[in-house]
Amino acid sequence: MTLDLPVLTSSTWQVGVLPATGGTLAFGRVATEDGLVDVLRPTPAAALRRAERTASYPLIPWSNRIGEGLLRFGGRTWQLRRNADDGTASHGTVLDYPWDVVTRRDDLVELALTSADLVGVNFPWRFAAGIGYRVDGPDLLVHTWLTNEDDEPFPAGFGHHPFFQRHLRPADGGARLQVPAEACYDLVGAIATGPAVPVTERLDFRTARTVGDRPVDDCLTGFGPQGARAVIAYDDLELALTGDPVYSHLVVYVPRGRAYFAVEPVTHVNGAHALLEAGVPGAGLAVLEPGRRLTGGFRLRVAAPTGPGSSR
Repeated sequence: MTLDLPVLTSSTWQVGVLPATGGTLAFGRVATEDGLVDVLRPTPAAALRRAERTASYPLIPWSNRIGEGLLRFGGRTWQLRRNADDGTASHGTVLDYPWDVVTRRDDLVELALTSADLVGVNFPWRFAAGIGYRVDGPDLLVHTWLTNEDDEPFPAGFGHHPFFQRHLRPADGGARLQVPAEACYDLVGAIATGPAVPVTERLDFRTARTVGDRPVDDCLTGFGPQGARAVIAYDDLELALTGDPVYSHLVVYVPRGRAYFAVEPVTHVNGAHALLEAGVPGAGLAVLEPGRRLTGGFRLRVAAPTGPGSSR
């Protein structure tokens, strides 16, 4: 069966959407003087049905990990399916399902999903979700919503997991990253153990620095009243990521020896469910009452670089 792959186009962007592969992105390309260049990790043709191999994927109704798959809320505990190699429940539960295409234009694809229509959803409450992918000149805009369709409140969050190329061309100087975050978390097994602490030297990207090959898999916060922000700069272009205030956290993932890295706008820290249950403030997880909706967007804007190590 042919895979549906709508392609969004603007004067700057060419973005492929995979509704049937968890509402993911197949590629994100930017127009340069040398033609289109992949700035997001392109999905291999043989992996277009594998969400975890795509260029970017949504994380709904939670981001990152739930330790041992034990979701605790309101004094109760649910054992979720542990779908990661480290024994956690990881990256939400929407990647296993096709999404319905609600709107399709040259510049916009809107997707929707309702958990009550699905089998085996790895979450104990009913919810609906939607994603809008839109391109407008230099901007790629991603809007997400999550609605409680159950008859009791539940803990809610979301995020997106875009993978960026380390090098746009073989001879370039490699990506530089700037993140104006004032705080980070102590993590054990990639899960936060308590409230945020002042950003450490290892995770201090407030001054732009080369991504390099030093492993990072951490969560940053402390952006003030604004949402998470970052600048990914290459030799001849910059990508400025800006989020709505609901995106209070940013996961930075730099694996050793890979051609890509990730900068993930998320609403909450890894393991936020346990922190919420323990009364730890600032973890970012929302509690949605029946019928209420959590919503927010982020933007990737392409611009010419402002100088070595600089940020717009």
